[in-house]
Amino acid sequence: MNKPVCFIDTDSAGKLCVQQSALEILEKIHKPVVVVAVVGLYRTGKSYLMNRLAGKQTGFALGSTIESKTKGIWMWCVPHPTKAGITLVLLDTEGLEDVDKGDPKHDTNIFSLAVLLSSTLVYNSRGTIDNKAVMELQYVTVLSECIKVKSSDEDAEDSSEFVKFFPSFIWAVRDFTLELKINGKDVTEDEYLEFALKLKHGNLKILQNIIFNNSSTTITNIKTTSILGHLAKTYVDTISSGAVPCLENAVIAMVIIENEAAVKEGLQVYQSGMEKLKDSFPLEQKDVSSEHQHLSSMATQVFMKRSFKDTDGKYLKSLEENIIKLFDGYLCQNEKSSKKRCEEILSSLSAPVMEKLEQGFYAKPGGYDLFCTDLENIVKKYNSQAKKEVKAEEVLEEFLKQKSVDSKAILQADKKLTEKEKKIKEEKEKAAFLGQKIKAGEEKQRQLKEKMEAERQSNEERMRQMKDKMDEELRLQKEEAERAMNSKLREQADLQEKGFKEKADRMSQEIEEFRRKSTEAESNKAREFAAILENSDRRHEEFMAMMMQQHREHMMAMQKPDPHASICRIM
Repeated sequence: MNKPVCFIDTDSAGKLCVQQSALEILEKIHKPVVVVAVVGLYRTGKSYLMNRLAGKQTGFALGSTIESKTKGIWMWCVPHPTKAGITLVLLDTEGLEDVDKGDPKHDTNIFSLAVLLSSTLVYNSRGTIDNKAVMELQYVTVLSECIKVKSSDEDAEDSSEFVKFFPSFIWAVRDFTLELKINGKDVTEDEYLEFALKLKHGNLKILQNIIFNNSSTTITNIKTTSILGHLAKTYVDTISSGAVPCLENAVIAMVIIENEAAVKEGLQVYQSGMEKLKDSFPLEQKDVSSEHQHLSSMATQVFMKRSFKDTDGKYLKSLEENIIKLFDGYLCQNEKSSKKRCEEILSSLSAPVMEKLEQGFYAKPGGYDLFCTDLENIVKKYNSQAKKEVKAEEVLEEFLKQKSVDSKAILQADKKLTEKEKKIKEEKEKAAFLGQKIKAGEEKQRQLKEKMEAERQSNEERMRQMKDKMDEELRLQKEEAERAMNSKLREQADLQEKGFKEKADRMSQEIEEFRRKSTEAESNKAREFAAILENSDRRHEEFMAMMMQQHREHMMAMQKPDPHASICRIM
């Protein structure tokens, strides 16, 4: 983006709304994302700070009067300055406590959206960190009233739930005028902040919802710009309706939207590649199967990259089943193309014989042997020209079956042969035709086994990619739980150090309960993953069983001779 655009605005009725043009921009970006939002009082230089973060001198609107220049939330997507392949999304928010605003809830809504949509939240202020500055963070203290973590009231007051989704918090103090000294001793910026936020009896609330340990993601796992856009739309619509935005409900909505899109993108990759391959049909089945395996792997990669909390493997199953259907369709198209080419070859090669039949050339003594010789030459040339065609044997079987009518008529009309010789030749013809029928059946079985092997390898690749993603998700879940636990432990240690023993003791029970829930969540996640793999293996086994049943049916059909078949000695 060359410049920022308005992301969330206020409509004529005074309600927040997401700009469609901004959503379209986010849909076009296909990279991992880090979202940084800045909040703070109006006219404190937030836009200037964001321009610096973007590496630009201009961009977000700057003002030189006491009026707030930024309205709503503005967005600027730029390459991350230190992380290759990452998109940095900067969100500049409308200044808080602007006296010109008519709706007192507007500031709270803007602040809530900044928290919900960012992975790092920058609180911008001027001067020093004093009681007034801290009190201006009132928006943090009422977050539990403005944001719900779960759709039910269970654990509504559990601060650990907020720890899981609250973004990294940075307090940027601008135009700081005091020396960094405490009791005459030089201190660092962090030490000064700790001193300024030191808990005092009866004065300040516990700031557990203000500063948490650094985190790059929220509970909603905003990892792509498309998810950011969908979440913004969900949250803004909820707030505009007068309801309290709920992370759990938003995640459920994102699961449907993102996973359906992930399946669609995966299928597009597969189908696009197979459509290009179709231009070269007919091909040997091994070539079609090889490309199928390659594209199936690519489709799965695309799906895995975008899929979002597919905890029961429902959407992976949808992708898998649709790819198998498409693969069957392309195999069928390849077979039709092959059949057409084989029929064209036979039609060209048999044209002289057909002309002789019409002229009655074989209706004479010795005509049967002449017919058989001409037919043998056709088959020999055909096998040379169509040897790599998937329908070569089947089309030849059908061709010889059609010609058996002419063969029988010529054999019976041949005056040169005795009845005994005709009987012997007829038996030989039946044996030869049965041999071709078996040959066609064996080729079909070979192709069926080739298809089964291709699907087996594709399934193994899907399972490998799924396991890698599951392992990564489990690792991130553990890290998230560890961050929340460390935050609580630090808070408890600080309480003990400052003499708040009773509160510190109460936190011990809270920490143990949090540890129990984290362990249980990890176990549940592991069981979910195991169930997904098991279900996929079962589907694969069912698919293989269906293929084997087809194999057995073909074998039984091959063993049934055609009593009406008759053909010349073509072997």
